[in-house]
Parts: sequence; C-alpha cells; structure tokens
Amino acid sequence: MKNKFSRTLATALLAFSLAPFTSCVGDLDQTPSYEPTTENVYKDPTLAKQALARLYATMAVSGQQGPAGQPDIQGIDEGFSNYLRQYWMAQELTTDEAILAWESDLGVPEYNRLTWNASHPFVRAMYDRIFYQISLCNEFIRQTTDSKLDSYGLSDTDKGNFRAYRGEARFLRALSYYHALDMFGNVPFATETSEVGIKAPQRIERAALFDYVEKELKEMETELPAPRTNEFGRADQAAAWMVLAKLYLNANVYNGSNHYTDAVTYTKKIIGAGYTLAPSYANLFRTDNSSTSRSEIILPVRFDGVRTKTFGGMTFIIHASVGGSMAVNDFGIDFGWGGTRTKKNLVNLFPTAATVTDKRSMFYSAGQSLEINDPATFTDGYGITKFRNVSSANAAGSDKTFPDTDFPMFRLADVYLMYAEAVLRGGTGGDAGTALGYVNALRQRAYGNTSGNITAADLNLNFLLDERARELYWEGHRRTDLIRFGKYTTGYNWPFKGNVRTGTDVAATRTLFPIPTTDLTANPNLKQNPGY
Repeated sequence: MKNKFSRTLATALLAFSLAPFTSCVGDLDQTPSYEPTTENVYKDPTLAKQALARLYATMAVSGQQGPAGQPDIQGIDEGFSNYLRQYWMAQELTTDEAILAWESDLGVPEYNRLTWNASHPFVRAMYDRIFYQISLCNEFIRQTTDSKLDSYGLSDTDKGNFRAYRGEARFLRALSYYHALDMFGNVPFATETSEVGIKAPQRIERAALFDYVEKELKEMETELPAPRTNEFGRADQAAAWMVLAKLYLNANVYNGSNHYTDAVTYTKKIIGAGYTLAPSYANLFRTDNSSTSRSEIILPVRFDGVRTKTFGGMTFIIHASVGGSMAVNDFGIDFGWGGTRTKKNLVNLFPTAATVTDKRSMFYSAGQSLEINDPATFTDGYGITKFRNVSSANAAGSDKTFPDTDFPMFRLADVYLMYAEAVLRGGTGGDAGTALGYVNALRQRAYGNTSGNITAADLNLNFLLDERARELYWEGHRRTDLIRFGKYTTGYNWPFKGNVRTGTDVAATRTLFPIPTTDLTANPNLKQNPGY
C-alpha cells in the first residue's frame, strides 16, 4: 500500500505532455524534450496547469501513453483499468440496469452475479484507481502550499492561479475519497502532510471519512471559481456542492445520521446558480454536449477522439453497448463490441402503450429478447442507444474508435431529483410543491408536453427511485441509489443477482466492496469489511 502514496507527480505525470484545457486533456503521444523535475514543474505556471490537467485526465485515460502502453496501475488489462470504466461497471453491472456478455473475461461473471470476493480484479482495479488519483492530488497539493509558492519566485497573479489550481486538486481528491467512502467504507487515509513512502497509511473508518470529506468540501469552496465561470470540464463551487449534496443524501447509509435538510440546502444552492435543463435529453449524450447541453452539465469527464485515446471511458461505454443487428454507423463507431445490455427491470419502468412516448426510453429490441437466459449472449436483453459518438446533427465524431462524447458525471436533472427526495425524506427548507415542479419539468422534457406530468399524490419515494432510473440510467448512480433506498441486497431482485437466473437476495454486506487482498497483505493497519 505504501507505494500508492509515494509516486512523485512530476515523474508520473509528464511522461507525456497535455494541451491546454480547451479539451481538458491533450495529445497522449507527445513527450517533453527534457527530463522534468518537481522543481521546474511547479515553478512554471504552464507546466503546473498541465499537471492539474493530468489530475482531470486520470478520470478519463488509463496511463501515460494513449490509447495504451504505459498503464498507471498494474494487475489488470489496461483497457479495463480506466477509472470511469471501473466506476461505471461497479455502479451499473452490479444492479438492475446493465449486464456484460464477456463472461469468459476474468471478473465479469462475478459482477453480473454479485459474487465477487476480495481477490476480484475489478474490485482491486477500482480501489487502486481511487488511491492512485488521491496520491497524485496529494502531491499536487503538497507542491503548491503557500510557502512553496513563495519559494518559487512567482508573481502575485501566478500565485493566485496556483491557489485556484490547488482548490481544484483538493476537490478531485475529495471526489475520490467520496468514491472510497461510498464503495469501500473503511479505507487507508493519507493527505499532503503524510510521510511519503515511510509509513503505511492508517485506516480511517467510514464515519470519520464522511466528516473529512464534508470538511474538505466546505473549506475548499471559497478556493473554487463561482458556478459556471470555470472552463468546461473543470470543477467550480457547484461541483463541490454536488458532492456535498450526495454526501448528505446518503448520510444515513454512511454514518447513520440524518442530513436531509443539508441536502435540501445544497441542492438549492446549485439550482440557484443559473443552471437550466438542456432542451433535448438525447443531446446530453452526444459529441457536442459541451455546447448543446452546457447549461445542464455541472461536471463532465471530457473525451476527445484525437487527443484522449483510451479503451476505457466513453470508448467502452459506447462500443460495448453495440452488437447484434445494431448499425454501427448510427453510433458513429467502427464496430460494436457486443457487450452491455439492460435488464427487463429498467425496460418495465417505461410506458408500454404505443400512444405514449417517453423520449428517455432508448432501447433497441430488434432481434433482442427482453429476458436474459444467458448473460454471455448479447441478444439476451435489450440494447441501450443512449450514448453515441455522433453530434446533435448526427455527424460522426472525429474518430470512429475513440469517441468525442463527454460523460456527464453531474447534471441538473439529478439535482432536481435529489431535492425532491430530500424534501420527501423530511428535509426542511424546501417544499413538496417545488419538488413536484422539478420532477414534472423533467417529465415535460421527456414527453414533449404535460401528458407525463404527475400529481402530488403520485410523488413518493418509490416513484422517485423509479424516476431516477428513467432519467439517469447508465450514468453511474444506480448502485448507490438502490442501497440508499434499501433495495440493493434484499426484497428486490433482477436477472442473475445472487447467481440465480431470476435473481435472489444476497448478503447485506454486499453494500460494500471488500478491501482487496493485495492491500490487506501490504498494509497491516487495514481490516477487511464484514462478510468477506
């Protein structure tokens, strides 16, 4: 475990050069003409911004060379090792929303069936990804303290920029610690003040990590730009408020506390920051979503088919969803990988009447069966056509292998639904009438008119869980949602859950992933999560 917190950013990061933030990440095939050191990186404002770009890029790419060749982490195929790809699989394959056909690939059957153990390669890869990112953020923060900035001989303007960059690094670290809190619970903990490579990190318990993430996000808020004023793809205050809102909405799971009023407070702050729903739901998941849907997307993971080449991220999400009789040209790609489909649970949440159209219902059924009898058969289960490498005008992306489509990690529609849920759960400072209006705003976009509107009597927690699936499916929220609603392990099933074709209950301890055996062996301060 020690080596996860000891890798120096200057040497880990500048094996390639990154372009300015116009695309967030740059050409992964470039190399610098000199050997970079920590000193010259952080004395140079341009290189420091590239260092910050690398922190964002870690969510999108898998290593130091695109699309593969110098992976950040070991022990798994590099394409599988990508942060977003692993996060998506952990949040979607383990639920009622997705299944993956590649049952001969190590790790896939266990995610499809919720039968993973502490040696599972995807569990380890997700865990390693989180702490690799934290280590990079720690080093950036360590090298940009006020005393360090004074020693670099920077101008006051550059110092101000560096402090803003440091705030973004703190946000990205808090985001990864939030992922650790949500998925693993009790984990190793290190910050920029920890002794690098000398002592194994101490274990922090879930409740204490909740407190840390909350404190960090509140402290860094003033270091971040105001909402909607930073470059697209970079964090601002609304991104920090978003993680706080999620932290508070799930607080009962994380530490047994009630923070629904806080969830109302922070969703209201985001709503009041000037975001608006994008006119078209479909365009949220197209190559030009950075322009057509910018008013709604609070924080994306950015992709570019020329300068962000990876076999994870959107390359996986789009290619893996195409197979059977699906036409690859409709998706702007060269070929489909025949992997991911959805389960009937999601399909059945949408209206079935031919006269009623919910535009969010993006299923491909031709040649596909609704029932899944064999997870390895792509035609078992409906296809999903939500994400595509084409623009709102149906023009193909810049590269048919590597998509241009940005992944909308946080968007306003989610905030509307979180507000409504927090109010229904007893949070004060909001009201049911406003909540109903927000939900109906989403449904009016989905239906194109008011025919899908619900009444106050319809608005309850069960409805909201279903509406979150209808609005947010395949966007990386479902596992966390099902756990918060008490429907992940028992009382609600889906195909092949618990290794039973029709689904069965699993142990309550499945709400956390295990600490990987590799880290338990390396760090004596850690303890395994219950049930593993």
